[in-house]
Amino acid sequence: MEQQHQQDSALTPLTKPKDFGKSDYGCEHYKRRCKILAPCCNQIFPCRHCHNEVTSNLSNPKDHHELVRQDVKQVVCLICNTEQQVAQVCSNCGVNMGEYFCDVCKFYDDTDKGQFHCEECGICRVGGRDNFFHCKKCGSCYSVSLRDNHLCVENSMKNFCPVCYEYLFDSIKGTTIMKCGHTMHMDCFHEMAGQNQYRCPICSKTVCEMSAYWRSLDEEIQATAMPEEYQNEVSILCNDCNNTSNVRYHILGHKCSHCNSYNTRRISTPDNQ
Repeated sequence: MEQQHQQDSALTPLTKPKDFGKSDYGCEHYKRRCKILAPCCNQIFPCRHCHNEVTSNLSNPKDHHELVRQDVKQVVCLICNTEQQVAQVCSNCGVNMGEYFCDVCKFYDDTDKGQFHCEECGICRVGGRDNFFHCKKCGSCYSVSLRDNHLCVENSMKNFCPVCYEYLFDSIKGTTIMKCGHTMHMDCFHEMAGQNQYRCPICSKTVCEMSAYWRSLDEEIQATAMPEEYQNEVSILCNDCNNTSNVRYHILGHKCSHCNSYNTRRISTPDNQ
């Protein structure tokens, strides 16, 4: 017991090992051993997301605001409760307040997510620097598998998710690039696909593999004759290739005569209506 007491006594505030308390502190967003002092409202929060959640729910809309991460100057160590200037190592007890630390973003994280700072994005990303490249036209970091393999839309990530309306550029949720070049949260994309919604909510182009479904529509339409009074032509606009066609009216759908997509819309009524 005496030996154990001597060991505990040796861990004075100035001799804590750097990994002391690692992953034991933090919030629902990040594991870290400090809190941040928000200069915009002079209050202490576990992270900027916690700050934004609180301020977005204030009763007075004029008080709603978001924390600019680069503006943070002071943090509070959660091991020794010392307020100090932003740094990775606590100036009092010597622990790493975050195993990953970015002095530009004032960002701390004890969980290894392959974090890296992208100078062109101006913020930290996760997933490993070697696994991403920065697309200058889209204005964001994308997986290297998409290099020369995606449709560029200028500043596509600097927009809101078309499903949940969260700002995509600095969202902590995973995102995906659709074939049309627009972006949305991966979870929102899967939810949309699960509800048989195959069009981009922004441009209406097909974003899923639909060839098998198009073939089944071919068979259904061939097997289902329309009554004689509805056997007329209609004009359609294809959402996928943007061409117009004149096709036979059918209640099940209208096939583009240019790209064979059924992702079309009528721009005229049947001749007899």
